Amino acid sequence: MAFKGRMIGLLAGVSLAVSGASALAAEYTLQISGWGPPTHGLNAKMFPKFIEMVEEATDGRVTGELKLGLAPPPAQMDMVMDGAVDVSVIFHGYQPGRFNTTKLIELPGYSGSAEAASTAYWRVYEKYLAKAKEHRGVKLLALHTHGPAQLYSVSKVSGLGDIAGLKLRVPGGVGGDVGKALGATGIAVPAPKVYETLASNAADGVVMPMESRVGFKLTEVAPHTFEIPGGLYRGSFAYIMNEDTFADLPADLQKALEEKVFGEPLSRELGKIWDEIDTIGREATLKTEDNTITAASVADMAAFDKIRGQVIDKVLLELKEQGVDSINAHEMIKQEMAKF
Repeated sequence: MAFKGRMIGLLAGVSLAVSGASALAAEYTLQISGWGPPTHGLNAKMFPKFIEMVEEATDGRVTGELKLGLAPPPAQMDMVMDGAVDVSVIFHGYQPGRFNTTKLIELPGYSGSAEAASTAYWRVYEKYLAKAKEHRGVKLLALHTHGPAQLYSVSKVSGLGDIAGLKLRVPGGVGGDVGKALGATGIAVPAPKVYETLASNAADGVVMPMESRVGFKLTEVAPHTFEIPGGLYRGSFAYIMNEDTFADLPADLQKALEEKVFGEPLSRELGKIWDEIDTIGREATLKTEDNTITAASVADMAAFDKIRGQVIDKVLLELKEQGVDSINAHEMIKQEMAKF
Protein backbone atom coordinates (compact mmCIF):
# COMPACT_ATOMS: atom_id res chain seq x y z
CA MET A 1 0.00 0.00 0.00
CA ALA A 2 2.98 2.30 -0.51
CA PHE A 3 2.25 5.91 -1.44
CA LYS A 4 -1.53 5.52 -1.22
CA GLY A 5 -4.35 4.64 1.14
CA ARG A 6 -2.44 5.54 4.29
CA MET A 7 -3.69 6.78 7.63
CA ILE A 8 -1.94 10.14 7.25
CA GLY A 9 -5.17 11.95 6.44
CA LEU A 10 -6.72 10.62 9.63
CA LEU A 11 -3.88 11.68 11.90
CA ALA A 12 -3.50 15.15 13.35
CA GLY A 13 -0.11 16.54 12.46
CA VAL A 14 1.79 19.54 11.23
CA SER A 15 3.27 19.33 7.75
CA LEU A 16 6.55 21.11 7.06
CA ALA A 17 7.54 22.16 3.56
CA VAL A 18 11.10 20.86 3.53
CA SER A 19 11.36 19.32 0.08
CA GLY A 20 13.28 20.94 -2.73
CA ALA A 21 12.14 22.54 -5.97
CA SER A 22 12.02 19.18 -7.73
CA ALA A 23 9.19 18.08 -5.42
CA LEU A 24 6.62 19.41 -7.86
CA ALA A 25 7.86 16.98 -10.51
CA ALA A 26 8.39 14.02 -8.19
CA GLU A 27 6.78 10.72 -9.05
CA TYR A 28 6.98 9.41 -5.47
CA THR A 29 6.56 11.32 -2.22
CA LEU A 30 7.73 9.67 0.99
CA GLN A 31 5.55 10.50 3.98
CA ILE A 32 7.95 11.21 6.86
CA SER A 33 7.01 11.25 10.54
CA GLY A 34 9.04 13.55 12.77
CA TRP A 35 8.88 14.21 16.50
CA GLY A 36 10.16 17.01 18.63
CA PRO A 37 9.79 20.75 17.98
CA PRO A 38 9.82 21.99 14.37
CA THR A 39 12.98 23.98 15.13
CA HIS A 40 14.91 20.99 16.50
CA GLY A 41 17.80 19.83 14.34
CA LEU A 42 16.09 16.49 13.67
CA ASN A 43 13.33 18.31 11.83
CA ALA A 44 14.91 21.59 10.77
CA LYS A 45 18.15 20.16 9.40
CA MET A 46 18.35 16.35 9.29
CA PHE A 47 15.16 15.43 7.47
CA PRO A 48 15.69 18.25 4.94
CA LYS A 49 19.18 16.84 4.30
CA PHE A 50 17.69 13.37 3.84
CA ILE A 51 15.17 14.70 1.34
CA GLU A 52 17.88 16.64 -0.48
CA MET A 53 20.02 13.51 -0.81
CA VAL A 54 17.05 11.44 -2.00
CA GLU A 55 16.07 14.03 -4.61
CA GLU A 56 19.63 14.37 -5.87
CA ALA A 57 20.16 10.61 -6.12
CA THR A 58 16.90 10.08 -8.02
CA ASP A 59 17.00 13.20 -10.21
CA GLY A 60 13.95 14.52 -8.41
CA ARG A 61 11.76 11.49 -9.02
CA VAL A 62 11.53 10.77 -5.28
CA THR A 63 11.00 13.41 -2.61
CA GLY A 64 9.60 13.59 0.91
CA GLU A 65 7.03 15.40 3.02
CA LEU A 66 7.68 15.84 6.73
CA LYS A 67 4.76 15.69 9.16
CA LEU A 68 5.05 16.39 12.89
CA GLY A 69 2.90 15.36 15.82
CA LEU A 70 1.58 12.10 14.39
CA ALA A 71 2.73 9.99 17.34
CA PRO A 72 5.13 10.10 20.31
CA PRO A 73 8.77 8.98 19.86
CA PRO A 74 8.31 5.39 21.17
CA ALA A 75 5.56 4.75 18.59
CA GLN A 76 7.60 5.60 15.49
CA MET A 77 8.84 2.05 14.83
CA ASP A 78 5.33 0.64 14.78
CA MET A 79 4.10 3.55 12.64
CA VAL A 80 6.60 2.62 9.94
CA MET A 81 6.04 -1.14 10.27
CA ASP A 82 2.28 -0.69 9.95
CA GLY A 83 2.61 1.54 6.87
CA ALA A 84 1.02 4.60 8.48
CA VAL A 85 4.11 6.50 7.30
CA ASP A 86 6.98 5.68 4.97
CA VAL A 87 9.96 6.97 6.93
CA SER A 88 10.85 8.01 10.48
CA VAL A 89 13.73 8.24 12.90
CA ILE A 90 13.76 6.21 16.11
CA PHE A 91 15.74 6.59 19.32
CA HIS A 92 16.66 3.07 20.42
CA GLY A 93 16.67 3.91 24.12
CA TYR A 94 12.92 4.57 24.07
CA GLN A 95 12.24 0.87 23.48
CA PRO A 96 14.02 -1.13 26.18
CA GLY A 97 14.33 -4.82 25.39
CA ARG A 98 13.64 -4.33 21.70
CA PHE A 99 17.17 -3.20 20.86
CA ASN A 100 20.35 -4.36 22.60
CA THR A 101 23.24 -4.32 20.13
CA THR A 102 22.65 -0.59 19.74
CA LYS A 103 24.05 -0.14 23.27
CA LEU A 104 27.52 -0.62 21.80
CA ILE A 105 27.66 2.90 20.38
CA GLU A 106 26.04 4.38 23.50
CA LEU A 107 28.99 3.47 25.73
CA PRO A 108 30.86 6.32 27.44
CA GLY A 109 34.52 6.86 26.61
CA TYR A 110 34.53 7.21 22.83
CA SER A 111 36.65 10.14 21.71
CA GLY A 112 35.50 12.05 18.66
CA SER A 113 32.67 13.79 16.87
CA ALA A 114 29.16 12.59 16.11
CA GLU A 115 30.19 12.38 12.46
CA ALA A 116 33.03 10.03 13.37
CA ALA A 117 30.82 7.99 15.69
CA SER A 118 27.99 7.70 13.16
CA THR A 119 30.31 6.60 10.37
CA ALA A 120 32.00 4.05 12.65
CA TYR A 121 28.58 2.89 13.83
CA TRP A 122 27.43 1.96 10.34
CA ARG A 123 30.67 0.14 9.55
CA VAL A 124 30.53 -1.86 12.78
CA TYR A 125 26.85 -2.57 12.22
CA GLU A 126 27.59 -4.14 8.84
CA LYS A 127 30.43 -6.27 10.21
CA TYR A 128 29.18 -7.28 13.65
CA LEU A 129 25.62 -6.18 14.47
CA ALA A 130 23.45 -6.74 11.38
CA LYS A 131 23.14 -10.47 12.05
CA ALA A 132 21.12 -9.73 15.20
CA LYS A 133 18.31 -8.49 12.90
CA GLU A 134 16.97 -6.11 15.55
CA HIS A 135 15.42 -3.85 12.89
CA ARG A 136 13.45 -6.68 11.33
CA GLY A 137 10.12 -5.53 9.96
CA VAL A 138 11.51 -2.27 8.54
CA LYS A 139 14.23 -1.28 6.10
CA LEU A 140 17.19 0.28 7.90
CA LEU A 141 18.42 3.38 6.07
CA ALA A 142 21.04 4.81 8.44
CA LEU A 143 22.41 4.75 11.97
CA HIS A 144 23.70 7.79 13.79
CA THR A 145 24.49 9.11 17.24
CA HIS A 146 24.14 12.42 18.98
CA GLY A 147 27.15 14.10 20.53
CA PRO A 148 28.45 13.36 24.04
CA ALA A 149 25.62 13.71 26.58
CA GLN A 150 26.24 16.05 29.51
CA LEU A 151 24.35 16.91 32.70
CA TYR A 152 22.15 20.03 32.80
CA SER A 153 20.62 20.97 36.12
CA VAL A 154 18.40 23.49 37.87
CA SER A 155 20.95 23.98 40.67
CA LYS A 156 24.68 24.02 40.00
CA VAL A 157 26.54 20.69 40.13
CA SER A 158 30.15 21.33 41.08
CA GLY A 159 31.43 17.76 41.01
CA LEU A 160 30.53 14.15 40.27
CA GLY A 161 29.63 13.55 43.91
CA ASP A 162 26.81 16.10 43.71
CA ILE A 163 24.86 13.86 41.31
CA ALA A 164 23.94 11.18 43.86
CA GLY A 165 20.35 11.63 44.98
CA LEU A 166 19.31 13.91 42.13
CA LYS A 167 16.16 13.18 40.14
CA LEU A 168 17.38 13.12 36.56
CA ARG A 169 15.68 12.54 33.26
CA VAL A 170 17.79 9.87 31.60
CA PRO A 171 17.06 7.76 28.52
CA GLY A 172 16.92 4.01 28.46
CA GLY A 173 19.89 1.90 27.51
CA VAL A 174 23.38 2.89 28.59
CA GLY A 175 22.29 6.37 29.66
CA GLY A 176 20.08 4.79 32.30
CA ASP A 177 22.89 2.50 33.43
CA VAL A 178 25.25 5.43 33.89
CA GLY A 179 22.67 7.47 35.80
CA LYS A 180 22.03 4.58 38.17
CA ALA A 181 25.75 4.04 38.72
CA LEU A 182 26.12 7.70 39.67
CA GLY A 183 23.40 7.33 42.32
CA ALA A 184 20.76 9.39 40.54
CA THR A 185 17.06 8.56 40.49
CA GLY A 186 16.09 8.09 36.87
CA ILE A 187 12.91 9.61 35.44
CA ALA A 188 11.76 8.22 32.09
CA VAL A 189 10.50 11.12 29.99
CA PRO A 190 10.67 11.42 26.16
CA ALA A 191 12.80 14.33 24.99
CA PRO A 192 9.84 16.50 23.87
CA LYS A 193 8.55 16.47 27.48
CA VAL A 194 11.83 17.53 29.10
CA TYR A 195 11.12 21.25 29.23
CA GLU A 196 7.82 20.91 31.09
CA THR A 197 9.30 18.24 33.39
CA LEU A 198 12.02 20.64 34.52
CA ALA A 199 9.77 23.69 34.57
CA SER A 200 7.34 21.89 36.90
CA ASN A 201 10.18 20.86 39.26
CA ALA A 202 9.46 17.17 38.62
CA ALA A 203 13.19 16.66 37.99
CA ASP A 204 16.44 18.23 39.17
CA GLY A 205 18.14 17.90 35.83
CA VAL A 206 18.53 16.05 32.58
CA VAL A 207 21.29 14.24 30.70
CA MET A 208 21.26 15.06 26.98
CA PRO A 209 23.60 16.25 24.20
CA MET A 210 24.60 19.90 23.97
CA GLU A 211 22.16 20.62 21.13
CA SER A 212 19.29 20.34 23.63
CA ARG A 213 20.33 23.67 25.09
CA VAL A 214 18.56 25.18 22.07
CA GLY A 215 16.53 22.27 20.67
CA PHE A 216 14.57 21.82 23.90
CA LYS A 217 15.17 25.30 25.37
CA LEU A 218 17.18 24.01 28.32
CA THR A 219 18.95 27.34 28.71
CA GLU A 220 15.68 28.50 30.28
CA VAL A 221 15.00 25.69 32.75
CA ALA A 222 18.37 24.00 33.40
CA PRO A 223 20.95 26.78 33.33
CA HIS A 224 23.87 24.81 34.75
CA THR A 225 26.02 22.39 32.74
CA PHE A 226 28.37 19.79 34.25
CA GLU A 227 30.65 18.57 31.47
CA ILE A 228 32.67 15.38 31.27
CA PRO A 229 35.09 14.84 28.35
CA GLY A 230 33.55 12.22 26.08
CA GLY A 231 30.19 12.59 27.81
CA LEU A 232 28.14 10.27 29.99
CA TYR A 233 26.86 8.34 26.95
CA ARG A 234 25.96 8.77 23.25
CA GLY A 235 22.40 8.27 22.05
CA SER A 236 21.65 5.82 19.23
CA PHE A 237 19.24 6.62 16.38
CA ALA A 238 18.07 4.83 13.23
CA TYR A 239 16.41 6.09 10.07
CA ILE A 240 13.89 3.47 8.99
CA MET A 241 11.55 2.91 6.02
CA ASN A 242 8.49 0.79 5.43
CA GLU A 243 9.57 -2.33 3.53
CA ASP A 244 6.63 -2.23 1.10
CA THR A 245 7.35 1.40 0.28
CA PHE A 246 10.87 0.54 -0.81
CA ALA A 247 9.76 -2.60 -2.66
CA ASP A 248 7.23 -0.56 -4.65
CA LEU A 249 9.89 1.76 -6.04
CA PRO A 250 11.23 0.92 -9.52
CA ALA A 251 14.49 -1.04 -9.54
CA ASP A 252 16.55 1.85 -10.89
CA LEU A 253 15.42 4.13 -8.05
CA GLN A 254 16.09 1.44 -5.45
CA LYS A 255 19.61 1.06 -6.85
CA ALA A 256 20.27 4.80 -6.82
CA LEU A 257 19.12 5.16 -3.20
CA GLU A 258 21.10 2.14 -2.04
CA GLU A 259 24.28 3.34 -3.70
CA LYS A 260 24.12 7.07 -3.01
CA VAL A 261 22.02 7.63 0.12
CA PHE A 262 21.34 4.68 2.38
CA GLY A 263 23.94 3.30 4.74
CA GLU A 264 27.21 5.11 5.38
CA PRO A 265 26.55 8.25 3.26
CA LEU A 266 23.38 9.17 5.15
CA SER A 267 24.76 8.05 8.53
CA ARG A 268 27.79 10.29 8.11
CA GLU A 269 25.78 13.33 7.02
CA LEU A 270 23.42 12.99 9.98
CA GLY A 271 26.33 12.80 12.39
CA LYS A 272 27.88 15.86 10.77
CA ILE A 273 24.68 17.82 11.29
CA TRP A 274 24.57 16.77 14.93
CA ASP A 275 28.04 18.22 15.42
CA GLU A 276 26.73 21.46 13.98
CA ILE A 277 23.74 21.67 16.31
CA ASP A 278 25.85 20.69 19.31
CA THR A 279 28.06 23.70 18.53
CA ILE A 280 24.99 25.92 18.32
CA GLY A 281 23.85 24.64 21.73
CA ARG A 282 27.21 25.33 23.35
CA GLU A 283 27.38 28.83 21.88
CA ALA A 284 23.87 29.59 23.15
CA THR A 285 24.83 28.42 26.64
CA LEU A 286 27.90 30.66 26.70
CA LYS A 287 25.85 33.66 25.55
CA THR A 288 22.87 33.19 27.89
CA GLU A 289 22.93 35.13 31.14
CA ASP A 290 23.14 33.01 34.33
CA ASN A 291 24.03 29.86 32.35
CA THR A 292 27.23 28.14 33.51
CA ILE A 293 29.51 25.34 32.34
CA THR A 294 31.52 23.46 34.98
CA ALA A 295 34.22 21.10 33.77
CA ALA A 296 34.81 17.83 35.58
CA SER A 297 37.94 17.87 37.73
CA VAL A 298 40.80 15.40 37.59
CA ALA A 299 39.31 13.69 40.67
CA ASP A 300 35.89 13.57 38.97
CA MET A 301 37.40 11.90 35.91
CA ALA A 302 39.24 9.33 38.02
CA ALA A 303 35.98 8.43 39.77
CA PHE A 304 34.06 8.32 36.50
CA ASP A 305 36.67 6.10 34.88
CA LYS A 306 35.74 3.36 37.36
CA ILE A 307 32.03 3.75 36.64
CA ARG A 308 32.65 3.86 32.92
CA GLY A 309 34.67 0.66 33.07
CA GLN A 310 31.92 -1.14 34.96
CA VAL A 311 29.25 -0.04 32.48
CA ILE A 312 31.37 -1.02 29.48
CA ASP A 313 32.15 -4.45 30.92
CA LYS A 314 28.46 -5.04 31.68
CA VAL A 315 27.30 -4.17 28.18
CA LEU A 316 30.07 -6.08 26.39
CA LEU A 317 29.28 -9.18 28.42
CA GLU A 318 25.56 -8.81 27.74
CA LEU A 319 26.17 -8.56 23.98
CA LYS A 320 28.64 -11.45 24.03
CA GLU A 321 25.97 -13.65 25.58
CA GLN A 322 23.76 -12.74 22.62
CA GLY A 323 26.38 -13.99 20.21
CA VAL A 324 27.95 -10.65 19.30
CA ASP A 325 31.74 -10.39 19.09
CA SER A 326 31.44 -7.37 21.37
CA ILE A 327 35.11 -7.00 22.32
CA ASN A 328 36.27 -6.68 18.71
CA ALA A 329 33.24 -4.59 17.77
CA HIS A 330 34.05 -2.16 20.60
CA GLU A 331 37.65 -1.93 19.46
CA MET A 332 36.58 -1.37 15.86
CA ILE A 333 34.45 1.61 16.83
CA LYS A 334 37.40 3.22 18.60
CA GLN A 335 39.72 2.51 15.68
CA GLU A 336 37.27 3.84 13.07
CA MET A 337 36.64 6.99 15.09
CA ALA A 338 40.39 7.54 15.45
CA LYS A 339 40.61 7.80 11.65
CA PHE A 340 38.81 11.13 11.90
